[in-house]
Amino acid sequence: MQLAPGDFLTKFQGQPGIRQESIDAMREQFGLDQPWYIQYFKWLSQVVQGNFGYSFDKKQPVFELIGQKVYYTLILALSSMFLAWIIAIPLGVFVATRRNSVWDRVANFLAYTGISLPGFFVALLAIWFAQRTGWFPVGGASSPPSAADGGYESYSHLGKILDTAHHLFLPTLVLGLRGVAGLMRQMRGNILDVLSENYILAARARGLAEKRVMWKHAFRNSINPLITLLGYEISGLLAGAALVEAVMSWPGLGQLLLEAVQAEDLYLAVGALVMGTVLLIIGNLIADILLAFSDPRIRFEEGK
Repeated sequence: MQLAPGDFLTKFQGQPGIRQESIDAMREQFGLDQPWYIQYFKWLSQVVQGNFGYSFDKKQPVFELIGQKVYYTLILALSSMFLAWIIAIPLGVFVATRRNSVWDRVANFLAYTGISLPGFFVALLAIWFAQRTGWFPVGGASSPPSAADGGYESYSHLGKILDTAHHLFLPTLVLGLRGVAGLMRQMRGNILDVLSENYILAARARGLAEKRVMWKHAFRNSINPLITLLGYEISGLLAGAALVEAVMSWPGLGQLLLEAVQAEDLYLAVGALVMGTVLLIIGNLIADILLAFSDPRIRFEEGK
């Protein structure tokens, strides 16, 4: 952003009613007249004190803006991850046990299609579908006050949850189905690798049922790489959801970051990126804890 010419106040230059002296005074007040490294260290000194700066465009403290948006990003990320995992994991196991069959080829074709289609294009198709059928809202996270039934604020607590879930369905479907493709391919490859191991052959030689061999032995040893990927998915959804949130008017961190970059709102953009880093750290922590429960070999034992 600092490499681009101008700053947030540049667009006000030359506008009638705004004096150049006022713009220069505001630039000095916000510290935009300083080199980028001076601006960064000043911002960093404020972050240590719990102050993420002030949004020029929204005219609010950055921390308050992020707090308003992070809730919507988290429910979208968690719901789309849940959808992707409950579909991709059983599907990956299913096609791995039917390698080179018609089911395997169809699933691979759909996976490559899902990976290849841009997220914003799928989001546009979802909006077109919602507009044509009227089954789902075209955008937003809640019904507006102008709705026939009074809108979001007039609903009961349960009604508000159902209204948000109704608006959440299409964004979750768009992001979740895109995640299914990669996870399914990963799970299929892991299962095929594990099925060639000697302990699987030994389990079958002892006469264990194929279902027990698959789910107790092969599956448990195949799931670990996917749990590791879980840590990166939470923060990855922030980047992947930015255009989807913008197209579908979902008020999350992705849309906030995109608006900040477009408006050259420096501190808001940096604050949103910091939140993405925090989500990455939290995701990796959760993945490590889940790995310890999933695989006793890497579980920490006191005294060892």
